[in-house]
Order: sequence, then structure tokens, then C-alpha cells
Amino acid sequence: MMEKVLLKNAETPDSHTVGAYEASGGYQALATVLRDYQPDELIELVKESNLKGRGGAGFATGVKWGFVPKDPALKKYLCCNADEGEPGTFKDRAIMEKDPHQMIEGMILCAYAIGAETAYIYIRGEYTLSIQRLEAALQEAYDKGYLGQRILGSDFNLDIYVHCGAGAYICGEETALIESLEGRRGQPRLKPPFPAIEGLYASPTVVNNVETLACVPHIVTRGAEWFSAIGSASGPGPKLYCLSGHVRKPGLYELPMGIPLRELVEEHAGGAKPGRKIKAVIPGGVSAPMILESDLDVCMDFESLAAAGTMLGSAGVIVIDDNDCVVRVATRITEFFAHESCGKCSPCREGLSWAVKILRRLENGEGKEGDLEQLDFLCDGIFGNTFCALGDGAAWGLRRALQHFRDEFVYHVEKKECPFH
Repeated sequence: MMEKVLLKNAETPDSHTVGAYEASGGYQALATVLRDYQPDELIELVKESNLKGRGGAGFATGVKWGFVPKDPALKKYLCCNADEGEPGTFKDRAIMEKDPHQMIEGMILCAYAIGAETAYIYIRGEYTLSIQRLEAALQEAYDKGYLGQRILGSDFNLDIYVHCGAGAYICGEETALIESLEGRRGQPRLKPPFPAIEGLYASPTVVNNVETLACVPHIVTRGAEWFSAIGSASGPGPKLYCLSGHVRKPGLYELPMGIPLRELVEEHAGGAKPGRKIKAVIPGGVSAPMILESDLDVCMDFESLAAAGTMLGSAGVIVIDDNDCVVRVATRITEFFAHESCGKCSPCREGLSWAVKILRRLENGEGKEGDLEQLDFLCDGIFGNTFCALGDGAAWGLRRALQHFRDEFVYHVEKKECPFH
């Protein structure tokens, strides 16, 4: 069993306070970096660790930091993406509620590396306790001299602000997040230019996920070699997995990146509930296509899941057993995406709305000949034709459900009822 890294303080009394964090070695990484590292050296250390972004895209973190121009005359920004809205995902919330200083220290280190003196935490507005604890932790960090002017006696200055979102899932996309921070409607921007060149207020900006930033202090204190030796070589380190759905022990698990999905579901989460069998698993939040029980030996890393036709995403693992209807699951997921579409591009806006109408018709026993072919057509029209990945995720998941469980969809059309409910 791997030692706890990201969750090592989770069960400590008052783990969210600066005293508890300092007692576990917190802010030692910051002191070390300000004493011994130039910004470029810190970026190189993160590159050597091969830390991949934990927000879903899996992009190399050190490489992203390195894209920021070195011109000292340019104002630069850091945005922490804490807008955790992916159904089935609750890992970032645990960090912010239980150990917010871990994330804050990671933000300070990132800001130092890229030359930013202003940073924002864009957080999901429904995360009331997380917001309260982050604001309290930030005040503690200012009081201790970890934030503000001349941090720990150095020439480095940084201010961090909390910005609460208004419940828009699309603002988890980095450019929509930036649009919202600037006071506009949260809609994705066309890329390029990418945020590292032209982001917040048309300035170079890094957007990193909560879990990604929480890894950085440990890379500094324990070394890049230690981090890269954990789990998958292609994307190493400790990883937080969210287990929900039809398993005996749902919850949040910290395990090495690249653990086999079968081990995660059957050993750590206890497998299917009594008398039931696993039918399919969504491995990375509802944006990730489901895979069959027979494919559960796949490893939970970016490359292995991509080769299996799905993705790690946010590592929100949702288990579906043999008593549930995939048509019903697909309907609920597509309803979510249709509701959360920002409406900027027509394939997503119109295509998902029509898909929901057809799926609801199937659910209500009113399916008709040609419905499944129409769903296939809609998926083809949406996938690859949208500004951001929201439409892609919705179409990809629905297409996979139609592919693997078409007999259930056919039954709804022909029998005008659900075989399960």
C-alpha cells in the first residue's frame, strides 16, 4: 500500500489550519525554493518529475509553465481551477476542505516559477465549506508571511484572491474560466492563442488544477526522482481516485497513478454490491466513455485509457451494475451536458438538445424506428466540431453506450419499455 501523500493530513485534527500544515512539513518547500532555486530551475524540476495535469487533459505541467514568456515587463497571472463540476468527481473538494495550505503552497511555488504576482482561485460556488476554509487559510498565510510583499524576506511578492463561480460547468474549461474571471459570460475562447501567451487580461496565464498544484510542494521536498518513480512511467505520481456508483465501498482513494482499474474497483472499492455483477465502468467522470467489465484490466493512466478508447479525465470512477439500464444512464448524462452547454456553437447547443429529446422518448416507451440511427448521426455531427471538449465528451460517451449496449436501446424501441425498470 502506497503511503499517503496528498491525503496524509486528512485525518489530522484541524488539518485545514496552518499550524497542522507546518507540523507536517508544510511551507518548507517554499523556503527551500526561495533560498536555493531560480524560477527556471524550479520549472526544470517539475519537468523532470513528469507531473501531468490532474484536471483532465493530462498535459505536462512543467512544459505548460515553460511556455510563459520570460519578459519581466509582462504582467503574468496564475489561475487555480477549483471549479470541480464533473459528475462523479470530488477529489479537489477534499484537498480544499482538509488541507488547503497544500494547494496554496503549490500556487505560491507556481507563481514564483512563472513570475506572477497575482493569482486567483476560481472555485465552484456550491463548495461553501471549501470557500470558507480557503479564505481562512489565505489569511493565515498572509499572517505568517507566506503571502503578500517580500515573502519570507525575499524579493518575491504574491497576492491570491478567491473568485466564486455561479454554477456553470463550462467554466471548468480554462478559457471559459478566464472569460468569467474577466466579468464576461463563461464561454470558451478559440485557441490559439493559448492562455500561456494571451490569457487573463490578454496577459500570459497558467491555469492549473487543484490536485496538480498540491503535488508541487512534494516534488520540491522529496525530489523529481521520487515522484517519477511512483506508478506509471508515462505519467507518474500519487493520484486521487473518486469511486462512486454500484460498489460496496465508495469514496476517495489515494493510490499510484496507473493502478489497474480492476484492482481499484474490486479490491479497494469492494467490487459490486451483493448479488450483483459489474456491467460497465465510467473511468474518468461522465465525459469519459464507459468500458465493459471485460476491459477492467486497463491501467488508470492517460496513455492506457486512451488506447482503450476512453480517458482518465478527472478520475471520477462510476460503476454500473447489471441491474441498471444503460439507456437510462445515457439519458441522465446527456441531459446534464445539454443543460450545461454554453450555447456558443450550434453542434453542441442544437445536437445535444435533440439527443435528449430522442433519449427521453426511448425512456418513456415512445421510441420509434430510426431513433438509434438519428442518435448515431447526431454524435457524428457533434464530435470534433465544437469550440471545447464539452460536446466531444457528451457525443463520445453516448456513441460508446450505443456501441456496447445497442441491444438495450433496440429493446426500448421495439418493446416500448425498459427491461430493467
